[in-house]
Amino acid sequence: MQLRQTNLRKLPESVFDVLVIGAGINGASAAAALSGKGARVALIDRGDFAGSTSMQSSNLVWGGIKYMESGDFALVRKLCKSRNHLIKSYPSTVQEIRFLTTINKGFRHHPLYPWAGTWLYWLMGSGFTRRPHFLRAADIKAREPIIDTDDALGGFEYSDAYLHDNDARFVFNFVRGALDFGAVAANYVESLGSRREGELWVTRGRDVIDGDTFEIRSKVLINAAGPWVDQHNALSGQQTEHRHVFSKGIHLIVPRLTEHRRVLAFFADDGRLFFVIPMGARTCIGTTDTRVDSPEVEVTDDDIQFVLDNINKRLALETPLSPADIIATRCGVRPLAVRPSNGGERDFLNLSRKHAIDIDREARHLSIFGGKLTDCLNVGEEVVEEVGRLGVTLPHPRYRWYGEPAVSLRETFMHQARLMALDAMTAAHASEPLSLRLWRRYGAQALEVLEDIRQDPRQGEVLIAGTEYLRGELKLTRRREMVTRLEDFLRRRSKISQVVPQATIRTSPGLREACDILFGDQAEARMAEYFADAPETHDERLGEGT
Repeated sequence: MQLRQTNLRKLPESVFDVLVIGAGINGASAAAALSGKGARVALIDRGDFAGSTSMQSSNLVWGGIKYMESGDFALVRKLCKSRNHLIKSYPSTVQEIRFLTTINKGFRHHPLYPWAGTWLYWLMGSGFTRRPHFLRAADIKAREPIIDTDDALGGFEYSDAYLHDNDARFVFNFVRGALDFGAVAANYVESLGSRREGELWVTRGRDVIDGDTFEIRSKVLINAAGPWVDQHNALSGQQTEHRHVFSKGIHLIVPRLTEHRRVLAFFADDGRLFFVIPMGARTCIGTTDTRVDSPEVEVTDDDIQFVLDNINKRLALETPLSPADIIATRCGVRPLAVRPSNGGERDFLNLSRKHAIDIDREARHLSIFGGKLTDCLNVGEEVVEEVGRLGVTLPHPRYRWYGEPAVSLRETFMHQARLMALDAMTAAHASEPLSLRLWRRYGAQALEVLEDIRQDPRQGEVLIAGTEYLRGELKLTRRREMVTRLEDFLRRRSKISQVVPQATIRTSPGLREACDILFGDQAEARMAEYFADAPETHDERLGEGT
């Protein structure tokens, strides 16, 4: 936790060009973009990085095919381009995946109609992915025997993309990039409100861990608080053109349903797309779409039953899924940007995740509404452009602030890994070779893990039973990833708590050693804190927001 303590001391000591409040995908990408181009940036979040909506996604990076039906073609084209750019920029993390969609009798369109739509979708994506294919019911059954095709009229396959790791990890890597560019970032720092003093914003911050308060000064203030943007604007006296409405979505994590690496897509009983998504040794199913008035949400019995009913209707499983099969849940809200004048006019299910940035130029204040993982690079670039217009000097305007390290560095890592026979150390239950996983997760810093293993082969051993995490990874995590609570590691820097049953985590012989590495003399307290807060059932509540 030394990195966090160092940054906490720095926050009140400087006048920053920009303070970003909220470290979900919008805030993290904005901070990485600005700091990469030379701005002096501070980033705070009242919970952990990616601790709210950004850790509750489906892990899909898609071009918004659902918006085709509502005719929002400009948004689809933009999102397709963004998806393609992410695949090219993060080839180890954002990868093309096939979607197999089944159309049953009674659907509002014949299968040929949405199949034609997938061709238009492919063209709008510049033909970047594999071509769509029409499928008869027999073809669907041959590809995925677990699909119940008794009522199927046909279907189609097309391509989009997904995150090979988890969403929160993807967001954190933007935060880590911002830190590498010189930003000062700290998790568990709550903004108690901001005020203007002359030419500066003064934000009163509170360390959530020990209660200390202090002030952070900045020329520009960016409100990227996700679902809590409106609440923070009220604290700082900002009036905006947009506001948020909220849609609650849940996913269930269950044992792997199919060996094939593709997404199965259906239309749920409420008419929206419903997915079966691969997650290594597990499967993620959902989602719901329930309008709610508050961003504080939890999984209900009705939510679980809706997902189970829909999946059991559409899959021919030997034994239908039941609540006993649920390993973990994901539950969060989608903050949807609307204008108060028309927010209630459009069909709620058709509201898009298109982001909007409201700007108070006189006060030098930005509010980011909506957004999604697919659009993160656009958000970063747009924020840079707007902050530049507000008079902040960006010394390196052409610097490329995103993407994986250079191919030459990757080859250096892979060559060293081959010489060490690193992949021979891959755990038997692992979903991929160890070298690929370390590179995707840590990039250039993966070389540090290799060096630790060279010096001490025990650093290459899996530490927590049932996971793929090495002892050496925990050492790197302690140095670079600002893990403050055990949940930060188990849920967000990794996805251990999403794929390993809570009872297994609790009894893992390596967990205490992992806590010793991460927290030193606070290990016992952090374990007790985690298990005191851990749900007795599979209900996983929304993390602290910004």
